[in-house]
Amino acid sequence: MGFRRAATLHSLYDALTRAGGCDALATPHDKAASPAIRALAAQLGVPLIPVGVAGIQTPTQSPRVIQLYHTGSVAEAAALSALAPGARIVMPRLISQDGMATAAIAEGDPL
Repeated sequence: MGFRRAATLHSLYDALTRAGGCDALATPHDKAASPAIRALAAQLGVPLIPVGVAGIQTPTQSPRVIQLYHTGSVAEAAALSALAPGARIVMPRLISQDGMATAAIAEGDPL
């Protein structure tokens, strides 16, 4: 998942619901301490996996995200980074209704 600092639990849940749900949540290391993402992981009963996203190739390309995170989509890169090499995006980045959070779904073997 990717999200803005002001994203709420509702924002994160909305993005994730739009993407179809998950078995685990992955987000960049600098976002993993957010109370909202921690609350979402606890509410869903899934692990929260802090990951590196820089340099990961993604189907979606946002110029703003490229400048900030050195990847095209934080949500897609986080989903791919949490899985072993060969992982693939099965649901590209979807945005919460309020525009504060994004979620993407990848498949592959856990690291």
